[in-house]
Amino acid sequence: MKERVATNPEIITVQRTFEDNALARWLYGEKGSHLKTIERAFNVHIQVRGNEMQITGERFDTELADRTCEQLYGLLKAGYTLYPSDVEYATRIISQNPLANLKDIFLETVFVSSGRKIITPKTINQKIYIDAIRNHDVVFGVGPAGTGKTYLAMAMAISYFMRGEIQRIVLVRPAVEAGEKLGFLPGDMVEKVNPYLRPLYDALYDMLPYDKASRLIQKGAIEVAPLAFMRGRTLNEAFIILDEAQNTTSEQMKMFLTRLGYSSRAVITGDITQIDLPEVKKSGLVEAIELLQGIEGIAFVFFDKQDVVRHPLVQRIIEAYEGKGREKKGLA
Repeated sequence: MKERVATNPEIITVQRTFEDNALARWLYGEKGSHLKTIERAFNVHIQVRGNEMQITGERFDTELADRTCEQLYGLLKAGYTLYPSDVEYATRIISQNPLANLKDIFLETVFVSSGRKIITPKTINQKIYIDAIRNHDVVFGVGPAGTGKTYLAMAMAISYFMRGEIQRIVLVRPAVEAGEKLGFLPGDMVEKVNPYLRPLYDALYDMLPYDKASRLIQKGAIEVAPLAFMRGRTLNEAFIILDEAQNTTSEQMKMFLTRLGYSSRAVITGDITQIDLPEVKKSGLVEAIELLQGIEGIAFVFFDKQDVVRHPLVQRIIEAYEGKGREKKGLA
């Protein structure tokens, strides 16, 4: 229940009473840590006494903080386990879109990992991304590191595999530094490209027990390979993920996209600000963005710093580098 107390035209106080004392304590966090996150995010002051809360600040900020608390409490009532990072993500979502419904995002279960960790979207764009993968055969996820592009695609792939909707998962990465044009002697090639495939293995082992993932790899149900190994193949009933796609050439991107067979779907992820190709070569991802938007069956989802779900410092680091990039453009 909510009440408003007006103090002056600029500052208001919102009072809210929570029905369940135990859930209210979960909302507040250990030593009020969750409330401190909300205070910092919206520049408000929050006081609590038992199950009663008062939020004071400028009208718009106070309304956002109150809406965040109301929706987080609703998540707790729905049985959601609230972590400190969830509170951080919730403040970003409400700041970005005050009309957003946190339940639509946080209760969207993508996959339950081997450690019983529930994998769900944490931002509006991540929810859009998940919906796009469900509704399109080819999806491009474009944006900075830490936005969950590859991780969520992997979770969706494993979910589809476990439900029997696809027969195999193919995880692909270009190995620019290792030299995609080197010979195909198995031992030499594996040694050269394996370090560049390691992030895909890391995500895989985070979601499946090591032994189970290893068995599926040995059976060929899950394949982790450099992009060069895709040439000449047709992949039917597969979920294919191309990671680091900004480092594909135009020819490689076309080659990859034309591998798609019957009952297959592909997710292509990349960050167009992190291209390692020689300057004379145009990124296949950049070209795909130019050529393929608007084609039925293909979706593009663009992430930004608001979607970073790593350590909070990562978002600030991205902002600092983006600011430096803008300064350089201004001086050019």
